Amino acid sequence: MPVTGDGGRSVAVLGSTGSVGTQALEVIDAHPGRFTVTGLAVHRNVDVLVQQVRRHRVRRVAVADRDAARLARERLGDGVDVLDGPGGVSELAGAGADVVLNALVGSRGLAPTLAALRAGSVLALANKESLIVGGRLVLDTAPAPDRIVPVDSEHSALAQCLRSGRGREVARLVVTASGGPFRGRTRDELADVTVEDALAHPTWDMGAVITVNSATLANKGLEVIEAHLLFGLGFDRIAVVVHPQSVVHGMVEFHDGATIAQLSPPDMRLPIQLALGWPDRLGYAPARMDWSAGVSLQFEPVDAETFPMITLAVEAGREGATYPGVLNAANEEAVDAFIQGRLPFLGIPAVVEAVLASHTPAEPRDLQTVLEAERWARAEATRLVRDGTGVARAGGGSR
Repeated sequence: MPVTGDGGRSVAVLGSTGSVGTQALEVIDAHPGRFTVTGLAVHRNVDVLVQQVRRHRVRRVAVADRDAARLARERLGDGVDVLDGPGGVSELAGAGADVVLNALVGSRGLAPTLAALRAGSVLALANKESLIVGGRLVLDTAPAPDRIVPVDSEHSALAQCLRSGRGREVARLVVTASGGPFRGRTRDELADVTVEDALAHPTWDMGAVITVNSATLANKGLEVIEAHLLFGLGFDRIAVVVHPQSVVHGMVEFHDGATIAQLSPPDMRLPIQLALGWPDRLGYAPARMDWSAGVSLQFEPVDAETFPMITLAVEAGREGATYPGVLNAANEEAVDAFIQGRLPFLGIPAVVEAVLASHTPAEPRDLQTVLEAERWARAEATRLVRDGTGVARAGGGSR
């Protein structure tokens, strides 16, 4: 991916007002002349978008919420082209930037992911859901495997570790999990946890949906599917271990017994920076390890009985077809219901399991097939929440 023009690599940031998006712009600020921001996309946060446009002199943006897009046009004036609706976000993604950083939340990132890859852009992927939902559709759209560069800290770590050997030498991948805010608790102790409890992550500062996924360990199940798709290894060769310090982000074990690990502070600016500059490392360290202070590393097995979302995700990944997309959609609806107080914490995996059990799969040959399966899963999950099935299966009452 060469540097193009006097302004460096052109970058479009999708989800620019979220946690990953704002940190990406911070990284870009730290490298004057290396990158040029040519597009920003948001859902509805116009106030922050206006600040970003003015700071980075962006001339084209997309706002998914059409009412917010009208406000953005008023605030930004004639000098900025404002695209609107989900189609506008995809249009921006497909405009041909050197790098498209997809930091959108959830499966709504799928269409922009496909648009970016069709345009030949390098896709810096923080929106894991689009790969999980799209599966082979996304991989087949990429003009080459190296056009998808992971931003998730775990997959960035694995990509770095894989540089240490040849593909045929790899025995297995190890994905690490912090354990979230409920590490060490039993299933019974999770029956009455609150949204505030679930959002109190011990090491990472993330959005609400991602943080709840960390609390259920759904994020690790999704990351196993993502690792399978990105690196082409079978599910029996991808392991998850709990590592509460969040210093080791991923490990690769080779056939000779050697294990290569990637260690760094739990700071998303590091994998973001690497993705923007891939395959080069940029000369800026937003955070460093303080080895002189003493570092203890702890590893534990995953408690799959208390946190069944990992098992559900791996089973969906093994089944393939539209199962991973249905898993993700059902989980998003269940998490939303939990955040709104309509479903207990243990109801999240209960709803997801019930939706998967009643799904009739199809091969995701095109976007329409994927979206139809998603719509069904969301409607089914919503019905289960409304009917109280999630509460009954979780063995608890409403909060």
